[in-house]
Amino acid sequence: MVTAVIVDAVRTPVARGKDGGALSGVHPIELLAQTFQGLLGRHDLDPALVDDVLIGCVNQVSEQAGCLARFAWLGAGLPETVPAATVDRRCGSSQQAAHFAAQGVIAGAYDIVVAGGVESMSRVPLGSASLGRDIQGPSVRERYEPGLIPQGISAELIAARWGLERDELDEFSARSHERAAAAAARGAFAAETVPVRTPDGIVDRDETIRPGTTAAKLGGLRPSFRADEWTDRYPEIGWRITAGNSSQLSDGASAALIMSEQKAAELGLEPLARFHSFAVVGDDPILMLTGPIPATRRIVERSGVPLDEIAHFEVNEAFAPIPLAWQRETKVDDARLNPLGGAIALGHPLGATGTRLLTTMVHALAASGERYGLQVMCEGGGMANATIVENLRR
Repeated sequence: MVTAVIVDAVRTPVARGKDGGALSGVHPIELLAQTFQGLLGRHDLDPALVDDVLIGCVNQVSEQAGCLARFAWLGAGLPETVPAATVDRRCGSSQQAAHFAAQGVIAGAYDIVVAGGVESMSRVPLGSASLGRDIQGPSVRERYEPGLIPQGISAELIAARWGLERDELDEFSARSHERAAAAAARGAFAAETVPVRTPDGIVDRDETIRPGTTAAKLGGLRPSFRADEWTDRYPEIGWRITAGNSSQLSDGASAALIMSEQKAAELGLEPLARFHSFAVVGDDPILMLTGPIPATRRIVERSGVPLDEIAHFEVNEAFAPIPLAWQRETKVDDARLNPLGGAIALGHPLGATGTRLLTTMVHALAASGERYGLQVMCEGGGMANATIVENLRR
């Protein structure tokens, strides 16, 4: 049987996704092109051997409107003979790109694929793709009258349903910064990060981590989504979601070199990890962000790997209630959940986050010597992807 492996995975530093952020002067195509150069430059591999390039991006408008996967590959000076495509499964876009890449390898359609993602939220702001347009259509609005709701309100509903109080959300968020700051200080991100050239110089470290963040400081922030229309419709909402317990708008890119285990051996490349199992689910599109719970159940059932054998979990911190509700359902202990911090501290450059989480997880497993890691992400519209990888550097 053909197996798919991750030979390497890298990410850029993550920067604040607004004017003046460290990467705001870099076009998203250039950001991704430098990521390709950083990934392939670490290996003695002819890039013409790559069969396809699959890249996730969410806001495919403005500077991200073209086939940015193709343009970034060309912009990196890489062979014109290699094709590319851009994937959209909302926040899980690059995780889905990695799934498509690995599944193509397993099916025998590919030998070598580069999968990843990019999002420049400073240059292509959140919501740019809709700009007041109807992106749901009348049938969806009729089925879910008066239509699907903003993700921040979904996060409020999750907090209410699972009884997650404001202080618990803020404590979790402060811990995300604490863990990320400690990881950065001990060099845990060094192996996975490639520097980015900007008009203002080299960016080689994350801009989003705030050492010294405390729950008390976060407790002083105002709710971000309070509005009478939502209180009238959902009286159970407690207005607990703030900028401090939500993921940060960010700029960044990430990419993984994926190939068959046989091809890696033939080329003399030592993989970091093997893809073990995949899952993707749909869930309630009003709660929207609860998909990681059924996705985890499905991948555990399909893989036969019980949760107690998984050493490292990456559950995307789009909003603090998401990993906390997931933890309530799975009973996974704190030490294994986002042990290096998550998107609350490290940012959430939408299209890049899937392979950013994968990158962090496979390098952390290589460093720890533990066997299995599981990554799961909520996605707009009520979906979720889950991935189990097996460390090959044990």
